[in-house]
Amino acid sequence: MSFSIYQLKPRFQQLLRPALAALARAGVTPNQITLGAMVLSMAYGLALALDPGNAALWYGLPLFLLLRMALNAIDGMLATATGNKTALGAMLNELCDQLSDAALYLPFALAAGIQPVVVVLAVVAALLTEFAGVLVQALGAPRGFEGPMGKSDRAFAFGVVALLIGTGVAPIWANGVLVLVLLLSALTVFNRLRRGLHPYAPATR
Repeated sequence: MSFSIYQLKPRFQQLLRPALAALARAGVTPNQITLGAMVLSMAYGLALALDPGNAALWYGLPLFLLLRMALNAIDGMLATATGNKTALGAMLNELCDQLSDAALYLPFALAAGIQPVVVVLAVVAALLTEFAGVLVQALGAPRGFEGPMGKSDRAFAFGVVALLIGTGVAPIWANGVLVLVLLLSALTVFNRLRRGLHPYAPATR
């Protein structure tokens, strides 16, 4: 079994319950949170793209990624708590996550010393990991969340790269982390597809 930060989600959700209760009382809907998180992500990504030399933006990105992770957890928790799970919500959850990832991570290609090709490949590989997770669900298996480079792991890795960029560490280290993200994303795709195919394997295997 591959480890992923996603496995810590239950504990993280416990920390968010006070905020969940407040949002439920205020009448906020899960889809509003999902769309709001995407808009904020696009705004932050645009700021990075327009000013990639701004160290403060890079320092702030790990905190923003933590906020986005919290919002991503809350929308699902709120949908469950209020009985508002819908097909539209499920589609928005998947689509908005991928758009947010692209908006936040592609600007890394504009940072000084970072290899743009590696960034683009890492982002494409990230999208493929989520596509693989949804694909196995479409085949009848549970949605794939296996690691080692799931959404939460990816946010952590890019947060580390952001700090390396902000502190001006030699780009070789940031590029090295991005290459690692790419390789582990490929492994994640394999893990998710393999687990998705398991229910359909011959009984004699």
